[in-house]
Amino acid sequence: MITVLAGGVGASRFLQGLYQVVPHDTIKVISNTGDDVEMFGLHVSPDTDIVLYALAGAVNPETGWGLTGDSFAVVDQLQRFGYERWFNLGDKDLAMAIHRTRLIHEGVPMHEIVAGLAKDWGLDCAVIPMTNEPVRTMITGPDGELAFQEYMVRLRTDVDVRSIRFDGVEAARPAPGVIDSLTAAEMVVLAPSNPFVSIGPILAVPGIRDALEGTEAVRVAISPIIAGQVVKGPAAKMMATLGYEVSALGVAKIYAGLVDLFVLDEQDRELAQSVEALGMRAFVTDTMMTSMERKAELARDVVAAARTIR
Repeated sequence: MITVLAGGVGASRFLQGLYQVVPHDTIKVISNTGDDVEMFGLHVSPDTDIVLYALAGAVNPETGWGLTGDSFAVVDQLQRFGYERWFNLGDKDLAMAIHRTRLIHEGVPMHEIVAGLAKDWGLDCAVIPMTNEPVRTMITGPDGELAFQEYMVRLRTDVDVRSIRFDGVEAARPAPGVIDSLTAAEMVVLAPSNPFVSIGPILAVPGIRDALEGTEAVRVAISPIIAGQVVKGPAAKMMATLGYEVSALGVAKIYAGLVDLFVLDEQDRELAQSVEALGMRAFVTDTMMTSMERKAELARDVVAAARTIR
């Protein structure tokens, strides 16, 4: 069994590759729910939905989120009633949110909702939210605190991040299946995601970091930073304003003690020795997921490298 901690576009692209190279029923995905948001009165789960859409082959390849060929008639019409349109949900995306919100109101726990959605999309891997309880990522900038989607979408990350807080995490518990997926796995992969707001919320849920530290699985992290730059998202900017070195080595320092194998891009080969000085093995390969074939090659390389450790 291969368990993947996932959040954002980078994680979904890696999972598309993994889905091609290992049996689907051996994959378990722990999805970040820290950036869930209520929008237009509906519960939206962006990171979870990106995973579902990507694995179902339905994600918009141009944006990395949303659905291919979606329309936007509903948000167009909502503007007539004074709604802002900074969070641009497509009509099919809204259908997911409507269905999810109805189930929440009926008292269905989030892990059952997500399992049902995965089945509805024809997936035969397990997708598990990190927790059933509400946890919200909050960003503190120069002008105070704001919710993650305000930072990410409305303000387009044009904020110097001073600190990050996970509201509600103290009362959260790992969703059913999360701990077992860590302790029983052959390998656990921290996807090439933002370590602060994609992987960070998952690890902040009480019990998850402890399970990752104690598992017998080979623990792998893939750097989202390549040659000092991020492929997509605000990770590099966050690292700079939070005082971290903006490099793959900077990411490795964040994960030191949590992973056995750290995956760097070819462009960062010179950092491999410094990564290994942190107490983890370094593996260098092409991590740019520019095609479905390249995604599969990366996943195949990562799995093979992890299996050489134990």
